[in-house]
Amino acid sequence: MEGRRRRLRSAWELLPEVEPHLAEWAAYFSVSADKRAAAEAGMVRRISAADADEILAEAETFVSTIEDILGLPAQPQLPMNVPLAG
Repeated sequence: MEGRRRRLRSAWELLPEVEPHLAEWAAYFSVSADKRAAAEAGMVRRISAADADEILAEAETFVSTIEDILGLPAQPQLPMNVPLAG
């Protein structure tokens, strides 16, 4: 089988192997990866504002969970409506 390349695996596929108690998070973000990719590609019809809000809220909770696991102090959330200079 020389010359065959192994399929690349996403971080969400690998996470449960290194930290099994984060498997539920990995499954959630693996499923939502298609929505994220669609949003990044500008395919706004494939994701609703409610979907985007849910994913953002879950991502914030996930980051907080990881900060707790790593013993890091929580980082304050930046304001969403920052006035532009000029």
